[in-house]
Amino acid sequence: MTTIQTTTAGSLPRTQALIDANAARAFEDDGFTLTSTPEYEALVEEAVRDVVERQREVGITQPGDGEFGKAMSSPVDYGAWWGYSFQRVTGLSLTEVNAFNEPARRSEPGDIRLTAFLDRRDRQLFADAYNDPDSGVPAGKNVMAFPTTTGEIAYRGQDAVAADVRHLAETLRADETGFLTAIAPGSAARVRNEFYATELEHIQAWTEALKEEYRAITDAGLILQLDDPSLAENWDQINPEPSVEDYLAFTQIRVDAINEAIAGLPKEQVRLHLCWGSWHGPHTTDVDLKHILRTVLGARVGQISFEAANARHEHEWAVWEENRDIIPDDLVLVPGVVGHSTNLVEHPDLVAQRIERFARIVGPERVIAATDCGLGGRIHPQIAWAKLESLGEGARRAGARV
Repeated sequence: MTTIQTTTAGSLPRTQALIDANAARAFEDDGFTLTSTPEYEALVEEAVRDVVERQREVGITQPGDGEFGKAMSSPVDYGAWWGYSFQRVTGLSLTEVNAFNEPARRSEPGDIRLTAFLDRRDRQLFADAYNDPDSGVPAGKNVMAFPTTTGEIAYRGQDAVAADVRHLAETLRADETGFLTAIAPGSAARVRNEFYATELEHIQAWTEALKEEYRAITDAGLILQLDDPSLAENWDQINPEPSVEDYLAFTQIRVDAINEAIAGLPKEQVRLHLCWGSWHGPHTTDVDLKHILRTVLGARVGQISFEAANARHEHEWAVWEENRDIIPDDLVLVPGVVGHSTNLVEHPDLVAQRIERFARIVGPERVIAATDCGLGGRIHPQIAWAKLESLGEGARRAGARV
């Protein structure tokens, strides 16, 4: 029997105690940094220990901390994967205009610019659904304070990342490898910029700042998961739709930033998470994987995590098969085989079938089965854990067959 490794894409449901304690925290003078206390840190430490043990129980072999150490400012931790970074750098401040509410900007051919988050093309096509509170499609309420770059970006999160590392590392067994998530430079730089002369300079500033966080994670022997939905998700946020050629040039800048940021780190300890955005919407304006795969594979990472379970992208397993000749021989694929965008709990046999597709392409030893995106805050905790249990069982069934 072959052992199929399993993991998650990061966020897991938080305990009610952690949600309540987080909601009770006060903001510091900058308006978006949350205060912390020894009591709160002790609560996080306990919660991480418990969530790692629960992952073991359902069959997750490469556990994470559930992103419990990443600050959130609402009972739902949507946005924590990105918003935590605001508290770990200098140069940001709250302004009346931010990445969520700034006026829509239409791009010109060859001069791509991102429009406001709430004016993306999918929202325009399905405006009635997005604006109907009973549709099940999120209206896009801003649940966090999204700042603007108004000064020099520099890293100040040394204590925070050290706590993240400590909380997870202390829970791991000698034979376990855990992972921590961190935002990639291109996604971090999607905050509004009023300081740097060009977009490229803004991305470069984030690249330099975040290097310190990345090294702290890998130096601890943990896997670094770089969250970079911008690589695929930006396509929907460019209006009008750009040419594929222009978009690939736009995206290459962000891949280059990843490579610069992780230069010198152990490749096998770096995982890139690619997704099309985790909100529950139609996603009809998502870019096709076939257009961006070659560019994304230019990231010098050891693993790539990607959505392979949701109804909009599951068929693209065939794109990996058709392009197996350009997949690096040492690249580990981390396909999502259970989804974050449906309350249906995938049957273990379906999970196994999804795993087997990728095992036939690169071999079972180069497949780690995962979730499409983080589950915390996106589906009910009871459903989330049922999905993870199905993930673990599906991996066991696939391992018995490959």
